[in-house]
Parts: sequence; structure tokens; C-alpha cells
Amino acid sequence: MDSCSAAVLEIVRGAGKALTESDQTTMARATWNGRVIAESERTEELDGDVYFPESSLKREFFRSSSTTSTHPLKGQARFLTVVIDGQDNQDAAFYYPDPKPAARKVKGFVAFWRGVEVEK
Repeated sequence: MDSCSAAVLEIVRGAGKALTESDQTTMARATWNGRVIAESERTEELDGDVYFPESSLKREFFRSSSTTSTHPLKGQARFLTVVIDGQDNQDAAFYYPDPKPAARKVKGFVAFWRGVEVEK
């Protein structure tokens, strides 16, 4: 198993919880460098970020990263690098594998920044 697959498996753990009022009925897309890297009708929002289910990521565009950060209300974030056509967008995707209670709804979901465009 490569490192990206291992990171994705970690995201999936706990992703089976049903979503309720925050389910989306329109397709959301994340794009970078002209390519769709994630797409889903079901997203979660937290602190202005749109989180996509891990299963919606186009895995061929992601590589795991050793970068982490800690948010006082969300917990420890892990990052993924987006790689398209030989260009890296370092740590452009992030997720919380074991979020604190305030961020529980984004367990199993991934958000983007650093130039990744999200359309809802």
C-alpha cells in the first residue's frame, strides 16, 4: 500500500456516520490547475471551509504529506499534497483524522486551500 492509500484509509475510518441537515443537493467541485480533484453532492461546512467526503477525491491527484497542525477547537490536522501534470500544490488538502467534538461532523472529510477553487 502506498503512502497516499494509507492516508486515505485513515480518513475513511469513522466516515460512515449519516449526515442530516447539512447534506447538500447540488454538486460541489474542487479544482486546481484546470482539473477536478474532488466532486460530491454531499459536503460539510465548518469555519467557512467546504469539506468533501474522502470517497469523492480523485486519488490519482493526491500524495500524503508529513505536515500536521493543531487547531484548538478541531484537533490535529493532517495534509495531502495535490499533484497535477508534474506541479505540486504542497499541503493543499487537509483533514482531521480524530477531530475534537466541535468538529466531529468533518471526520472522514477533506477540505482545500492554497489556490484550490471550490464551487457549490
